[in-house]
Amino acid sequence: MGDAGASRLPLALATLVMVALNAYVVLGGADFGAGVWDLLARGPRAARVREAIADGIGPIWEANHVWLIFAVVLLFTCFPPVYAHLSITLHIPLTLMLVGIVLRGSAFTFRAYDATDSPVQRQWGRLFAVSSTVTPVLLGMCVGANVSGALAVPADASFTTRFVAPWLSPFTVTIGFLGLAVFAFLAAVYLAVEVRDPELQEDFRGMALRAAVAVAALAALGLLFGRGTLAAVTAALVTRPLTLTFQAITALAAATALWALWRRRYRVAQVAAVLEVSGIVWGWAYAQYPALVPGVHTIQSAAAPTVTLRLVAIGVVGGLCLLLPSLWYLFRLFKAETTRLFVRVDTAEHRASTLPRAER
Repeated sequence: MGDAGASRLPLALATLVMVALNAYVVLGGADFGAGVWDLLARGPRAARVREAIADGIGPIWEANHVWLIFAVVLLFTCFPPVYAHLSITLHIPLTLMLVGIVLRGSAFTFRAYDATDSPVQRQWGRLFAVSSTVTPVLLGMCVGANVSGALAVPADASFTTRFVAPWLSPFTVTIGFLGLAVFAFLAAVYLAVEVRDPELQEDFRGMALRAAVAVAALAALGLLFGRGTLAAVTAALVTRPLTLTFQAITALAAATALWALWRRRYRVAQVAAVLEVSGIVWGWAYAQYPALVPGVHTIQSAAAPTVTLRLVAIGVVGGLCLLLPSLWYLFRLFKAETTRLFVRVDTAEHRASTLPRAER
């Protein structure tokens, strides 16, 4: 590989990090969003809504975190100064976020295997729902802190200035709740596609429409607060031609998703929702390009030695040859209609077998 190829390697691997983050948002993000609706479920069909959520995310929820792990490993190996800066400056929200991920997964597992409908099971359910709600907000706040340029803090600054102020501001809080709304929107659209009960479809359709309105409102509020952040990034959102293209795609996809939800064309809404959220992710990435941490590190300045990048690229190609077919098989195995029916019947039989004989 010549000098030109070596100079393109950092950009290619940084793009791969964004691909992994995009996959995590549209897959793992929906799992978090499902927990939000689990928390907010009310009314006579609340139990059925929660059952549909558990059926939708149960078999594959853990696998979606592979994309976050993939992105973190690439960042650590290929751009170590960026990894170090983010993990130190944002250690408070990142630690809380990881705790939330662990609590969410543990609570979901304990709730799923407790078939007695006891108060303990309901407590696990609340812990799962609350963790699913708080964690996306923290993730969004970390993204907002990076986009705003607030991470360019001197090493000799005070503790509050260096480790609290960058991620705790009106802009970062808005982006945090924007992330929560995006995840909730994806989850509601996906669940409307998966369920076959017309009443539940209507419930999830209403959730998706409300979440879409929240996404639009929070995005507008984020742009308003963003005017006071790093000028280079916020200006790029409305001046760079490719960024404007991403925004046009996002707006068109959002309008299509709303139209499809209104007309109850759920498959169309699902495709449009994925395009809308992907447009948001890539619009953010290109707005701050070539910076990885605006005001601190760029792709080229933070890149590892060329030999490391080459070895990582080889390893990534080999790893994806295993990962992608495995994920495809996992989704096909657990998302087929016959499999979902078998899981529901098997679960019902298991719960019935745990009842006292007089109650069967």
